[in-house]
Amino acid sequence: MLSSSLTTVKSLPLKKRLCFLLKLVGFVSSVFIFCEFLIYYVVIFQCRWPEVEGGAPMGEKQTSASVLKAMILADTHLLGEIKGHWFDKLRREWQMERSFQTALWLLQPDIVFILGDVFDEGKWSSPQAWADDVRRFQKMFKYPVSTELVVIIGNHDIGFHYEMTTYKVNRFEKVFNLTSGKLITRKGINFVLVNSVAMEGDGCAVCSTSEAKLVALSHKLNCSLQKPNHSNKRCSDVEKLPASEPILLQHYPLYRKSDAECSGEDSAPPEEKNIPFKEKYDVLSQEASQKLIWWFHPRLILSGHTHSACEVLHAGKIPEISVPSFSWRNRNNPSFIMGSVTPTDFSLQKCFLPYESRVFTIYCAAGALFVILILAHVQLLTPPFYFAQRLISKHKAV
Repeated sequence: MLSSSLTTVKSLPLKKRLCFLLKLVGFVSSVFIFCEFLIYYVVIFQCRWPEVEGGAPMGEKQTSASVLKAMILADTHLLGEIKGHWFDKLRREWQMERSFQTALWLLQPDIVFILGDVFDEGKWSSPQAWADDVRRFQKMFKYPVSTELVVIIGNHDIGFHYEMTTYKVNRFEKVFNLTSGKLITRKGINFVLVNSVAMEGDGCAVCSTSEAKLVALSHKLNCSLQKPNHSNKRCSDVEKLPASEPILLQHYPLYRKSDAECSGEDSAPPEEKNIPFKEKYDVLSQEASQKLIWWFHPRLILSGHTHSACEVLHAGKIPEISVPSFSWRNRNNPSFIMGSVTPTDFSLQKCFLPYESRVFTIYCAAGALFVILILAHVQLLTPPFYFAQRLISKHKAV
């Protein structure tokens, strides 16, 4: 039967065979373009910036220009030369690049925050490997002049506390124009950037420097929040900042026992939720967490590190949002946070990226259809009634 089918194919006019070949190429190309390009537009196009109720400060009229549109993501984990297989790196980096660039084009945020663990092997990468990782990052996460990119330090960028050195910290800060314990103010909104790896509390050189900067920032912010007629000699020579409660941005979450109370489709898997967190490894210590709350009295805390989503309240009123990983290597359903922020209020909305399992399903279905089309064309797939007729005739012969 196979030889007769091949004879049938060869007997087809050349024009008809070329037409069929072009149809197959068009089919394969369409599936590829959709799964590798268009699906990101289809999914992210459905995301919308949340409405924020809080108005502009001092009773001014709120306009779209007074609302800061912030995009927050975490844990990109660009693979390095030691643990990163070339195909894994190619696939994951392509997915993140397409998602990021599509989100920038469709959503046009004012500012983007990446909450640490930008690299997977920054804690031990050589100068040459580090330069290669930075080059790939800058290509993937390039951004227009209308958008600002701010990157926070994570443990995979400089190592856990026992691996952290001044050299690694300076290397990271030089690339991203960042200093630990830095405050940035945009549209009257104060953001405090915390090097949570340096919140060990053991008096190490990096830790002491980082904590000293945070204490100075705390003093400046507290003085700025005081009423104009309030007399305080300690604040007389302090540079005043906008009177807005700060938002803390860091890699490690504040202390919590586990993810048992976290919910949602992108929270930790059920088998992991009740695993106790280790202080100074999975979360900050209770002491360091309390220090940050005392120092800054933040209105919102944004963190990463766990690769899963979680929302908790500290001191009964301070929300902390753990942002899931942006990499498909860590999740089937990566996402990022869209925040509309004013000096007095904020509103957050999650934007999911394409599910990798769905992309895989599309490829599998397309592959099966591709095989069926080829078999049907060479007449290896006989009509069902003819196949049944042959079975019946064989049965009668027996």
